[in-house]
Amino acid sequence: MAKLGKKEILPKIHFLCTQHFTMHWINYAIPVLLSTFTGWVTTWIAIKMLFHPRRPIRFMGITIQGIFPKNQQQIAEKLGQVVGKELLSFNDIEQKVTNPDNLQKLRPEIEAHIDGFLRTRLTEQFPIMSMFVGDKTINQLKTAFMGELESLFPVLMKNYMGKLQEDLDLEKIVKEKVAGFSSEKLEDILQQITRKEFQFLEFIGAFFGFLIGVIQLLIGIWVK
Repeated sequence: MAKLGKKEILPKIHFLCTQHFTMHWINYAIPVLLSTFTGWVTTWIAIKMLFHPRRPIRFMGITIQGIFPKNQQQIAEKLGQVVGKELLSFNDIEQKVTNPDNLQKLRPEIEAHIDGFLRTRLTEQFPIMSMFVGDKTINQLKTAFMGELESLFPVLMKNYMGKLQEDLDLEKIVKEKVAGFSSEKLEDILQQITRKEFQFLEFIGAFFGFLIGVIQLLIGIWVK
């Protein structure tokens, strides 16, 4: 057998080492990649099953339906309770509406309206009064009207809110609105709110899949 020279041996050794490393690298990488993909796709399927299937499907005696479509009525009831009692209570609305600051914000418009009424419409209805009503009298009447309105405004608004509360059931309105949403509409609303969170969950699923793959690989190498 002919002896191989140094120049011929070194390339062969390099080739064998490279081939051995490549084969082992592939053997190591494939399980980790599969584990990463499994973690991602499992999380993706779990997220999809929140909304799908939209209508009940019976399979081998088991009814399958997305969590949100299946519990839409209960979600509507709970959301109505939260909105009606916690987020938007009539007590909070009443405090905002009857706040005297609201009247002060409207004061310039109200004074302008009263001034126009006393100077124009009143004298048109009762022409003779224009002989007795001057600027001083108009200003006195306007001040008296505004004072009376300031004391009357909170009482009127409180009574109005009381009657409105009897006629307007916020909890019922929210419940009927949410319960009346189509499955597509409900999914679209929730996706708009939680899209970034769902994407983050997919990333977390892939990360943990990768982590499990690496741990399994290290255990396999250690056992060998």
